[in-house]
Amino acid sequence: QENVELLVQELRRPKYSVYFIYFSNVISKSDVKALAEADEQEVVAEVQEFYGDYIAVNPHVFSLNLLGCCRGRSWDQAQLARTTQGLTALLLSLKKCPMIRYQLSSEPAKRLAECVKQVITKEYELFDFRRTEVPPLLLILDRSDDAITPLLNQWTYQAMVHELLGINNNRIDLSRVPGISKDLREVVLSAENDEFYANNMYLNFAEIGTNIKNLMEDFQRRKPKEQQKLESIADMKAFVENYPQFKKMSGTVSKHVTVVGELSRLVAERNLLEVSEVEQELACQNDHSSALQSVRRVLQSPRVSELDAARLVMLYALRYERHASSGLGALLEELRGRGGTDRYRKLVSAVVEYGGKRVRGSDLFGPKDAVAITKQFLKGLKGIENVYTQHQPLLQETLDQLIKGKLKDSQYPYLGPNTLRDRPQDIVVFLIGGATYEEALTVYNLNRSNPGVRIVLGGTTIHNTRR
Repeated sequence: QENVELLVQELRRPKYSVYFIYFSNVISKSDVKALAEADEQEVVAEVQEFYGDYIAVNPHVFSLNLLGCCRGRSWDQAQLARTTQGLTALLLSLKKCPMIRYQLSSEPAKRLAECVKQVITKEYELFDFRRTEVPPLLLILDRSDDAITPLLNQWTYQAMVHELLGINNNRIDLSRVPGISKDLREVVLSAENDEFYANNMYLNFAEIGTNIKNLMEDFQRRKPKEQQKLESIADMKAFVENYPQFKKMSGTVSKHVTVVGELSRLVAERNLLEVSEVEQELACQNDHSSALQSVRRVLQSPRVSELDAARLVMLYALRYERHASSGLGALLEELRGRGGTDRYRKLVSAVVEYGGKRVRGSDLFGPKDAVAITKQFLKGLKGIENVYTQHQPLLQETLDQLIKGKLKDSQYPYLGPNTLRDRPQDIVVFLIGGATYEEALTVYNLNRSNPGVRIVLGGTTIHNTRR
């Protein structure tokens, strides 16, 4: 709206002889009329809608950069309008007119589904794409169904960087790193133009250390010798042609060495290996007395930060809120003793109110049947699963069921009378209240292991624990 008003002012007294106006989303007829009326001097050559009203984060991940989209259990109206716009712009830019399913236990999911449907109905001409054999599917979920995933420490590169340093539109602020050089205060991490990042973003931290070492050794081997022969024009030309590569590579090397160095420092300083092991135990196992002992042990360690202590108590509260011998009261007292404030205590009860058992539409914990138990047991036996990456987000199971055509209509109904007869192939899944990079990794793996299925993940934001 603000831009339309500014354009109206501009067109009343134009500075230029001709204007080409591009909007990043659908623009209403009344806005076009306002522009036309202001354009008395007929300087506007064209007005276009160019759908891109969202942030493309990875090739399969997008965000709307919205924080705090709901008030309690209901949408903030302005944020609902913005989310509807962002989601419909995504569908238009990917040329998809989808069938819509939503999480029944979530009122916000139902509201957003209805709003998107209204736009598709109203702008039916825009959504008139060539029909595919199997229609695309939009699945709308609510973050509160899985409040565990955003609270866990991460151990794959991209997710870990966001958890410990914070990624904002693919930029990382390193200004707080001790002794950082001027040109590395802010760095860009984007798979589009950083080969090392593209190859390592989903790998575990241990592998990244090894790969950085190889990168540096490779760089040193390829470094141009100062006394390189520059006797002919051809020699000089060859040197110059090779040089940009070295410059680019040296930038990449110093950037990743700095980032990985800082991650290592924080892991050691905050004792995160021990913290993470307890988090995974809380998220993936069902042994109350062992979990309680582990949380207590970590809370007593002076090396563990207040944030990490609070995170463990939150995970414990979500996991064992209804356990007969719950030790939550004692843990909250211990938290208070550490920080001397009630801030984190309040956050613990807020997180249970947000994502506790009463709210969830699905069974977040515990395998459903013997087959799932056996699968988990076998996984453990093969020793593939690293103790720090046992956790699988709820989204993994939801999408797995969806791809197999087994996702229950009773929990995730279709909006409207029509249903898909075939298994979906084109899926856009949107998380109200924010997605995470752990879920981005899940979707990346599902895309790789299910040829013929394409999943795009979006969220109102991309969370780490602090967010």
